[in-house]
Amino acid sequence: HMYKPAIIFTAFFTLLFFTGNAQRDAKHKKYSIPFHVTAYNNIAVAAVLNNEDTVTLMLHTAASDVTLTEEATAKLKTMQFRDTAGNVQSWGGNVNTSLFSNNNSLLIGKLKRDSITIWQDKNSGQETDGKFGLNVFENKVLEVNFDKNLLTVETKLPHNISHYEKFKILSDNDEMFIKALCLTGKDTLENYFLIHSGYAGSILLDDGFVKKNMIGQQIKITGEKKLQDAFGNTLTVKKGLLPSLIIGSWKLDNAPVGFFEGTTEMQNISIIGGDILKRFNWIIDARREYIYLKPNTFFKVGF
Repeated sequence: HMYKPAIIFTAFFTLLFFTGNAQRDAKHKKYSIPFHVTAYNNIAVAAVLNNEDTVTLMLHTAASDVTLTEEATAKLKTMQFRDTAGNVQSWGGNVNTSLFSNNNSLLIGKLKRDSITIWQDKNSGQETDGKFGLNVFENKVLEVNFDKNLLTVETKLPHNISHYEKFKILSDNDEMFIKALCLTGKDTLENYFLIHSGYAGSILLDDGFVKKNMIGQQIKITGEKKLQDAFGNTLTVKKGLLPSLIIGSWKLDNAPVGFFEGTTEMQNISIIGGDILKRFNWIIDARREYIYLKPNTFFKVGF
C-alpha cells in the first residue's frame, strides 16, 4: 500500500495544474467560437440553453437581446414563456407585445452567461432558431474571422490589429454606424450606415438620403415593386446597382442597393448588411468605439 500517497499526490498535483490553467484562462478570457455563414449571409453559431436545449443562433450586431422564434420555443424542454411585455418596437416601426423567460443560462462555445432573459419572436434569419446581440460579449473585444469561420472573444485587442483599418463607430441606442461613401457615377455622397449582420442583403438606403440625392435618377434600377399601405399610400420598393461603395481605403463595385420611393417615411436609417460585412474580417473593441476592418477571401466574390 506504499504507492497510494504517490498516486494521491500526483492526482492532487494534476488537479492543481489544471486549476492553475483554468484560472489563467479565466483571467485572459480568450474564447474561440466556431460559426458558419448561412446561404443568407448570416453568422450562425451553436448554443446550449440551460445546459440542455441546443439551438442555432444568429449573431445580430443591430440587436442587444437574446431572442428565439415561436417555432423554436415550442420544442424547448427547459423554459416556459409566461411573462409578457408590451411596447416592443419592431423594425417596421410597429409596437408589439412579446413573451419572455427570465434567469436562463447560455453557453456559446466555452463562453457561459447566466441570468439571461430570452424573448420570443416570430422570425429570425433563415436556418437559425433565434438571435443574440453583442451584449453577450459585454466589455469584451470581438473578432469575426470569415477566413477561419471563428468568433474570438478576448479582453484586449489582438497583436495583429495593425493589419486592419480603424474606423470610428457612431453609436445610437446600442446600434453601431459606420461612415461610407456612395459613388453614383455623378456624385460622391457621404452617409452613415448601420452595421446590421441580421440583414442578408448588401445596402439599404434611408428615405431622406434617397430623396435629397434623387438616387432613383442617379443609379441603374434593376427592379421595382409597388406596394400600398393601409392608408392607400403607394410605396415603391426599388432595387438598383451602386457603381461603388467606399469604406475607408476599400472599394466595392456594383453593390446591390434597395430603397423606397413614395409618400411614406418608412426607412429612416441606411444599412450595410451581411453581403457586405462577410467580405471583411472585423474586430470591435470592448467599448464599441471602433471597428477594425480587413478584406478577406470573400472580398472579390460577386454579389
